[in-house]
Amino acid sequence: MQWTTDVGWVNDTINILIALLLVALNGFFVAAEFALVKVRISQIDQLIEANRAFAKTAHWLAVRLDKSLSACQLGITMASLALGWVGEPAFAHLIRPVFQFVGVESEQLLHALAFVVAFSFITALHLVIGEQAPKIFAIRKPDTMILWCAAPMKFFYVVLFPFLAILNITTDFVLARLGLDGGSDHAAPHTEEEIRALLREAHVHGHVTGAEHSLINAVFEFDDIICRRVMVPRGEVDVLDVNDSFAESLKKAKVGKHTRYPLCDGSLDRVLGVVHIKDLTGIAADSTEFDLQQVIRPPCKVPEHMPISRVLRHFQKTHQLLAFVIDEYGTIIGIVTLENVLEKIVGPVDDEFDVEQPNVTEKRPGEFVVLGSTPISEVEVALDMNLDDEDVDTVAGVLMSRAQKLPEVGDKIRFEDATAEILEVKGDHAELIRIVTSPLPPASSGAAREIAEDSGSDALTGGT
Repeated sequence: MQWTTDVGWVNDTINILIALLLVALNGFFVAAEFALVKVRISQIDQLIEANRAFAKTAHWLAVRLDKSLSACQLGITMASLALGWVGEPAFAHLIRPVFQFVGVESEQLLHALAFVVAFSFITALHLVIGEQAPKIFAIRKPDTMILWCAAPMKFFYVVLFPFLAILNITTDFVLARLGLDGGSDHAAPHTEEEIRALLREAHVHGHVTGAEHSLINAVFEFDDIICRRVMVPRGEVDVLDVNDSFAESLKKAKVGKHTRYPLCDGSLDRVLGVVHIKDLTGIAADSTEFDLQQVIRPPCKVPEHMPISRVLRHFQKTHQLLAFVIDEYGTIIGIVTLENVLEKIVGPVDDEFDVEQPNVTEKRPGEFVVLGSTPISEVEVALDMNLDDEDVDTVAGVLMSRAQKLPEVGDKIRFEDATAEILEVKGDHAELIRIVTSPLPPASSGAAREIAEDSGSDALTGGT
C-alpha cells in the first residue's frame, strides 16, 4: 500500500511539472505570436545592423509572417489541449486529501470540489502565466521578445512544416470561400493618417516632443500646399524700375531692406530680372551711369498651382531663391521666396529687419484683429471657427466673396459663430479686420445699411 501511495505521488508530481511546462510553452507561443504581429521589419533591420543575436532568425520569421503565425497558433492549441488533459486531473488528485482532511467524506462531493478548485487554479495559471503576462510583455517590448523567441520558433516551424503547410492550404481555401485572397496584408505600409495617429500617440506618451510633433505634421502638409497660398501678392511686392536713376533705386532698396528686388520696366507685367543687393555693394550712390541691368539675374517663373515642395527643388537646382508666380493667363500675380517656402515647415522666421504685425492678434477674449492676407486655415485654427470657402485663400478674399462687392471700411460680415468688421482698406484689399466671436452691438450710425446676399440672408452690414 505504501509503495502504491508513493508511486501515485510521484505520478502526480510529474503531471504537475508537465502542466507547468505546458503553461510555459503556451506563454512562449503567445509571446512569439504577439511579438511577430507587433514588431516592424524596420525594427528588426536595426537589430541586424546592431549585430544582435538571433536578429536574422527573427527577420526570417517576420518575412514569413502568415506561416509563422500558423506555427504559433498550432503551438498554442497543442499546449492548451495537453494542459487540459494533464493538468486538471493532476491538481484534482492532489487537492482531494485536503478536503478529506477537513472532514469531507462524500465521494461525489469530493470529486466536485476537487474538480472546481483544480479547474479554477489551472484556468487562472493559464490566463496569467500562459496568456496575459507574455502577451502584454510582447506588445510593450516586441523587439526584445522576438529575439528571445526567434531560435525556438524557427526550430518548431521547420520540424512541423508539413503540418503547417496543410494548415495554411486549408486556411487559404476557407478565406477564398469568404472572398479574400491568401495574400498577407500584415506588412502593408502605414497611410499618412495612420502615421499622424502614431505621432499623436507618441507625443501623448512623451516619446516625441511638441516641437518634433509640429515639425513632422508640417512636413506632411508641405506637399499639399501650392505657391499661391504662400506667395507675396503682387500688390505687396517692392520692385525697382529700370527707368529710375540708380540713386532712386538705391533709396527704394534702403527703405525696403530686402535682399532681392524684381527689376521691371514700369510694372511687374514687364519684369526684366532680379537684382541682388550684394551686387550693389561698392557702387557709389551718386553714380549716374550705372545701369541695374548689368547685374540682373534672369527671372524664374513658376505656376501658381505648383506644390511648394517642387518650388524648393527648383530653388536648389537654379540657386535663385526668388521666383515669380504666374496664373493661367501668364500674368505675374506675386513672388515666392525660399523664406516663404521654409516657413511652412518651421514656422515664421523673421530677420533683423522684419517688423511685421502678427497675422492674428487677440485684443481681448473673443475679439481678434486679423491681417487681410492671413491664410484661411490659420484663422480657422487660431479662432476655432469655420470660414467654409474653398474658392479663395485669404480672410480678405472670404469677406469679398461673402459681400459680393469691393471692401469698405466699416463693412461687417456675419458668419455662423462670429462677426467680421473691416477696419482698414488698402487699394481694393481689406488690410485689417476685426473678428468678434460673439455678436457685435448694433451700429449706432444712422447711415448703417443692410446688404443681403442673393439668398436673402443678412450677410453684411456696410457703413461709410
